[in-house]
Amino acid sequence: MNKIILYGIANCDVTRKALAWYKKKNITVEFHDYKISGIRAEKLRYWCQKVDWKLLVNKKSSTWRSLTASEQQLITNEAAAITLMLKYTTVIKRPVIEINDHVIVGFDEAMFNQ
Repeated sequence: MNKIILYGIANCDVTRKALAWYKKKNITVEFHDYKISGIRAEKLRYWCQKVDWKLLVNKKSSTWRSLTASEQQLITNEAAAITLMLKYTTVIKRPVIEINDHVIVGFDEAMFNQ
């Protein structure tokens, strides 16, 4: 049986859509709200091993846009991105889905239905 953990924020529309999709398919998912429960550096490093760190930093988020240009320019590598994501969890693209040893960033219902 696949263990699925969905990381996100409860009030995020995309996170809610992903959770609803899994519920509709009767698939059990563990939900981790990293705005409430936080996220550990080890977890972010693990995700960065599985996907490019650039996918994890949501540059369309209001959190990213609220950073100064000089703060944004400092995010040039994985270590800087992890530091940023630890400080501002809302800059993490949502949702991040772990299925066994795979990591999926974002949710596209059409893609999931294939």
